[in-house]
Amino acid sequence: MKPDCLAELQGVSKRFGSVVALDGIDLQVRPGELLAVLGPNGAGKSTAISLLLGLQQPDAGSVRLFGQSPLMLEARRSVGVMMQEVALAPELRVREHIDLVASYYPEPLSPEAAMETTHATVLGGRPYGKLSNGQKRQAQFAMAVCGRPKLLFLDEPTVGLDLKSRETMWDMLRQLVRNGASIVLTTHYLEEAEALADRVVVLAKGRVIASGTVREMRATVGHKRITCSTVLPAELVASWEGVQSVSHDRGRLQITTSHADTIVKRLVAADADFQDLEVHSAGLAEAFTELTQEPTQEVA
Repeated sequence: MKPDCLAELQGVSKRFGSVVALDGIDLQVRPGELLAVLGPNGAGKSTAISLLLGLQQPDAGSVRLFGQSPLMLEARRSVGVMMQEVALAPELRVREHIDLVASYYPEPLSPEAAMETTHATVLGGRPYGKLSNGQKRQAQFAMAVCGRPKLLFLDEPTVGLDLKSRETMWDMLRQLVRNGASIVLTTHYLEEAEALADRVVVLAKGRVIASGTVREMRATVGHKRITCSTVLPAELVASWEGVQSVSHDRGRLQITTSHADTIVKRLVAADADFQDLEVHSAGLAEAFTELTQEPTQEVA
């Protein structure tokens, strides 16, 4: 294991019957970073996290957590976990759940401190089974951080949260990283990874197909995104040469193209009254789509 890694998969493969979940992947988690692990459904994200947590064992390769086997209690005591699928006792109150999880750690936060840190204090006296899905995620987050983890695994943490609660969690994650924690985040919200991640790893079919900073991921795509208000129908613009895609967003046209200058000139010629023109470099969403799209099959 590299000395600057908190957790590592090295040459790891994992099969479930005839299904190859992971195919010889390497993955490292470094101190003080938020690592976003992205990929389409079935890419191997959950399997990779389960291996790092010691919930499953690899068929080949090695898994290390703080330089040890993830089965070692000492290594696990430095980890906090928030999984997407969770079954917790519905009759226990949120404070009781946090108190139970905190008892596994040598120097945990008190339930009150954990709830205050995660803005879940109002939920403390409520039975877990009576919470909404979003409130359950807040309670689970408090459980994940109550042990003062050095490394936090978050699997789709903002699913079920409204916009305000999601932004609040983003702020909390940034604060945790500033305070020295490392975070492994899996998410289907690409804007979430773009806003938070120091580094991104993209999986597809059990393999790492790309890794780097968000800026480096964007650089893999030569497209730009044009946004404007125009009377031109989306179907017409989509037919222009050099246009990859066109969509409507709150009454404005969004155009993805690798020939932004040419398309802007054509917009001016076709609609002299078009307004609110913005041209942006491709975002992480475009990079992800291009990296993970299936190659087109030619028909003989």
